[in-house]
Amino acid sequence: MPRKERKLFCDINPTCYAISLQKEICKRHIKDLLSKEKFAKNIKTEKLPNVVFSHSSNMIKRAEGVDLRLQENKAVNIALACSKINGMILHPGEVFSFWRAVGKITKKNGYMDGRVIQRNRLVAGRGGGLCNLANTIHLLVLHSPLRTIEFHNHSDALAPDEGKRVPFSAGTSVSYNNVDYRFKNTTDQDVQLLLWCEGEFLHAELRSESKFPWCYALVEENHHFKKEGNKYYRISTIYKETSDGVTSAVLEKELVLDNHSEVMYSYDLIPEDQIRE
Repeated sequence: MPRKERKLFCDINPTCYAISLQKEICKRHIKDLLSKEKFAKNIKTEKLPNVVFSHSSNMIKRAEGVDLRLQENKAVNIALACSKINGMILHPGEVFSFWRAVGKITKKNGYMDGRVIQRNRLVAGRGGGLCNLANTIHLLVLHSPLRTIEFHNHSDALAPDEGKRVPFSAGTSVSYNNVDYRFKNTTDQDVQLLLWCEGEFLHAELRSESKFPWCYALVEENHHFKKEGNKYYRISTIYKETSDGVTSAVLEKELVLDNHSEVMYSYDLIPEDQIRE
């Protein structure tokens, strides 16, 4: 008889999962306490003069099988989290931590049930949608000389593309507080995060004291969908290109994601011309 695989403690039942999660949260707190990193915490209402990169996106997805109530709750959650980050200054050498900035996502703090990915399934969960905000911040960082020091990814195919495909329109995962998103200001000047909501739209800007001598772009190659077994996956490779700000000559091409994402929405909405056998 084949040997039966032993379950992990966290997989025994929901109580064991909760215990395991609290253990990881405590480990993170202790690790940060002992860390020599200096975490950003200063907020300034005055904007730094130079816009490094900006991005706007619709927070509410409307598609077959998408729960509109959870989408609307997601927008509430994102607006709450934005209010904790908007205007944050990172001095040279400082680290941005998503969870140290946002804090706990509790009902008391106003957070509602939105869509979260749990064990590779989309379900309702407190604070759902904050991955969308973390991903937007990651997009800003990818278009700058700042350095990502902690990144976790989930499916880049949570909902159908709206209009032209945007590389890294989704795919950044956060979960309080052991699954964090962090980046470091490795430049010699202050940078600033601006994040705010207007209606259904999330707006984001990365600003600096002066213009950097480089330009950045995300390039996606070999984008397509493929059926593997009884599931479909989005497949592509996404690169960050660094160019000279004066000559536009490409100085570096860095792979940032070898994308193999399970499609989490109705397969009927996958464009037929993007499916490969």
